[in-house]
Amino acid sequence: MKINVVNNAGTKVSELTLNEKIWGIEPHKQAQFDSLLSYNATKRQGTHAVKSRAEVAGGGRKPWKQKGTGNARQGSIRSPQWKGGGIVFGPNTDRNYLIGLPKKVRRLAIKSALAAKFQNKNIVVIDELNFEKPSTKIMLETLKVLELANNKTLIVSGISNKETVIKSGRNLPRTTTIAANSINIYDLLNAKKVLFTTEAIKIVEEALI
Repeated sequence: MKINVVNNAGTKVSELTLNEKIWGIEPHKQAQFDSLLSYNATKRQGTHAVKSRAEVAGGGRKPWKQKGTGNARQGSIRSPQWKGGGIVFGPNTDRNYLIGLPKKVRRLAIKSALAAKFQNKNIVVIDELNFEKPSTKIMLETLKVLELANNKTLIVSGISNKETVIKSGRNLPRTTTIAANSINIYDLLNAKKVLFTTEAIKIVEEALI
């Protein structure tokens, strides 16, 4: 299983052999769904909360005496039925939204997403993305040459120059730039095309085998 490797000019310079245990599998849709659900759950802050009657300020004194007024019995103006009173069964910070998922399932989801992209010819491999300094202009020119500028593109860089690559692509519309060791199911499924460097391909394969 091979894929062409191109340079910044879009010219083929070599071929790269891919691991069939990753790129050649049949995509597992359920694993991808479960992994995406788990990933989105980790993004929930869980900081929303309301105050119960024990936490609302005031209400220490009984509003009126128990009998003789003609009104219903009331013990506190901070009871739930009062305006400004405590909330019953409201959300609090004790709730945990995390969805546990076995490591094998998470890996299978990543493999499935990569395999689906490869089988649909949405993977592009470039020999390197070397910039002397962060440059959005150069990154955009490279994407135009590779015919990726008009697509939702995920750029996966190696570790050696990740900061320069990420800074070069972070201001481009419809473009997401991450390091190979940060690859995740959300970015893979959200992108139409994925641009890998050869270094990134090796890092991802080593992590998934």
